[in-house]
Parts: sequence; structure tokens; C-alpha cells
Amino acid sequence: MRESVSIHRSGRAVAPYNGSMQPRRKTRQILVGDDRTGRVAIGGGAPIVVQTMCAGYTWDIDACVAEIQRYKKAGAELVRVAVPERKDTEALKSIIPQVDIPIVADVHFHYQRALEAIESGVHKIRLNPGNINDRDQVNSVIDACKERGIPIRVGVNEGSIIERKDKQRRMEELGKYFADHRSGHLIALMITKLEEYLDIFAARDFHQVVLSAKSMDAALVIDIYTEIANRFDYPLHLGVTHAGTKDSGAIRSVVALGSLIANGIGDTVRISYASDHIDEVKDAFEMLYCLGKRERKGVELIACPTCGRIQVDLFTLVKEVEKTLMPELDLPIKVAVMGCIVNGPGEAEGADVAVFAGDRRGIIYVQGERVANVPEEEILQRLLLECKTFEARVRAGDAKLGEKKVSILPPDPIGELGSGHAKIAAGFVEQVTVGRT
Repeated sequence: MRESVSIHRSGRAVAPYNGSMQPRRKTRQILVGDDRTGRVAIGGGAPIVVQTMCAGYTWDIDACVAEIQRYKKAGAELVRVAVPERKDTEALKSIIPQVDIPIVADVHFHYQRALEAIESGVHKIRLNPGNINDRDQVNSVIDACKERGIPIRVGVNEGSIIERKDKQRRMEELGKYFADHRSGHLIALMITKLEEYLDIFAARDFHQVVLSAKSMDAALVIDIYTEIANRFDYPLHLGVTHAGTKDSGAIRSVVALGSLIANGIGDTVRISYASDHIDEVKDAFEMLYCLGKRERKGVELIACPTCGRIQVDLFTLVKEVEKTLMPELDLPIKVAVMGCIVNGPGEAEGADVAVFAGDRRGIIYVQGERVANVPEEEILQRLLLECKTFEARVRAGDAKLGEKKVSILPPDPIGELGSGHAKIAAGFVEQVTVGRT
């Protein structure tokens, strides 16, 4: 049977959309953690793991513990800490027993820090081939991890992968691996460094490995991870390094990481911001929720972007709804907050609980059934009440999430929620023009 093909107006054939994302790439699986923290599975079909990294000093034990606990409460499943000095690895001996989440030691330049972190009870090691490349040093870390069943992430970064100590060697590397691709030399360098490192691991029969290759360039991140996924069967840690503040970094990160995940690539993820790392965790989960890669926890809030039809202070209402509902509800209830009768009915029809507003009032629906019509100042509290009541019904087995009950017809444009302009046009009210003085 011949496959149907659409023709773009330019004359170019367009392949039909298959309506689904790519299946997850098959990989090996590693386990991170111990009996006390629990073990987090990465790869091998396990849910994509969300992680972050401490921003403070590891040697500041109390502050580090508090920071880790904040991330755990926000939903992080792994937390990485920097260990540039001996006092940091020593601090791990006091930190790890106080937290109930697996800890990863981020090691650069000094392989001894990795050995010390292992002795202190860390659950995973990150090594950078760009700054630890002595084979004997790498072997000593591999052997220590193998003895204790600790996995290693081999993480290359664009900023550290090119040899900087010897300018002539740097030029040779760039010339040797340069390709037609816009960043082909970097892709080649990263893959070469990974292959060199993995040869060492294979010689020690060590395969508890995760790979990563980060850049600040979103397009390069997509390309390099795609190439790595085609070459290796190890689980992949996704990330965009030096992404920026939350405002710019969210776009840079989600463009790259969301594209990879939609194509079945990626087993653990860190979104990186130069701001509060709690936002890294929240935004990573929201990305996975939107792609259907993790089961949502808590409210899914939908809100219209507003336009000239709006007749309530929707921006304030949406912020208050989010602030009020998120801490109160645990189930993934879909809540729609709409500002007019154009999109309101359709969104209310697809949501578990919804409100659409007009003429300083709000009509609230629960799974498509109208339950209230309240003044603007009462919308928030009534919406919270209906959400909590619905959640209780779901927990009792009297209702199901996402179960549409009835269809909703838009209200009369010149009725109780209709716009003033529509009423004037229909002759229901008199237009009043205020002259200038």
C-alpha cells in the first residue's frame, strides 16, 4: 500500500505526521544510592530522573545539608555537590548521613578528590575527561568505584574539552577534527574524548557508566547527544551548561532537552540556571510532564494569555490561583482559568475544574458541569473549594480525573457574562461618551 504524501504549496513533498513521539532509546541501567537512601534507576526504561546541584560550598556542612533538603522537598531525585578541596570531601562524611537522597561528587582536575569522596560514602562520581586524563589516575578511581558498586558519569563540556595548556596541540585538535558541520570539530572532540575514556573503562570491565556532553549552544547539544545516542548504549545525562538566568535559560534548556527527550534520547536531566536551583527542579519536571514522560504531581494549571475581551484582572487571578492551589492539592487535577467566553467553554470542557470570566464575574465548572456563578472577588475561594471537594471525591472513588461529563455551550454574548461592546451593538445598553474638558 502506497503511503499518502502531502504537498506543500512550494511543491515540496511533506511526510505525514505520525502523531506520536519517538520511543525511548534502549540503554543499560545503573542504580544510584544505597539501602538507606533508596536506589534510583537511570536508563533501561526507568523514568527520566531529575537532578540538580548545590550552589553553596560543600565544606559548609549545615548550609549544604539544608540546601540538599530543599531540593529533595522540591522533588529532586539526585543532588550533585562540588568537591574542589579536601575539606569538601571530608565534609561529605557528615553530610551524607543527614540526607536521604543519593549524592553525586563532581570531580575536576584532582582524581584524589574522587577517591576521598568514595571513602566518604558518596553514591556516584562525575569525572571530566577534559581535565583528568592520566590513565593510571582514572584506573584508580574506576577500581575504587567497582569495589563499592558506585557508578561514574563521564561528563565532557565544551568549555573544558579542548586542550588549553598547549596552544599548538589545541590547533592540531581543531584542524584534525574540523568538519562541514557548524560545530563539527567540537562534536568530534567530544566523541573522541568519550571513546578514549570508555576504552579505559572497558579494559577494567567497568560498565556502570552514564555519559554526558554539554554545551551552552542548544543546537550543538541536540546534535552531540544525537550522535552519542547512535554510538553508545549507556544512559545519557542531558544538560545545557551555562544556560543563563531562569528567564533566558529556560528557553535555551527546554528547546534542546525537550527536543532530545521527544526523540527518545535522555535518561536523567538537569536544567541549569544562574539563579535559585529550586526552579531547575520545578521546570525540569514541568518539561517532563508536558512531554508525558513523568506522571504529574499536583495541579496542572491552564490559563489564557488574555486579550481585549478580558473583563477581570486575570493576571492577578492566575497568580493567586497558582499560589493557593499548588500547596493545597496533591492529585494532578487539571484546572483552567479563562478570561472570556471565547475559549473559556472549550477549556472548561476539557478540564477537571475550570472558571471562565466576564463582566466581573466567574462561572465555575467541575468536569463540564456548571456549579457556581460568583462575583470576581469570590472566584479564588470558590475555585479552591470546588477543587478540594473534587479531589476528595476522586480519593473516595466517586469521581475520576479527566472524565468529561457534559458538553458546555458558550453563554449568550449579551447575557450575564457578555461584553459591553456586544450589549451596545445589540441595543441593550446606551453608549456613553465622555467629552474632553
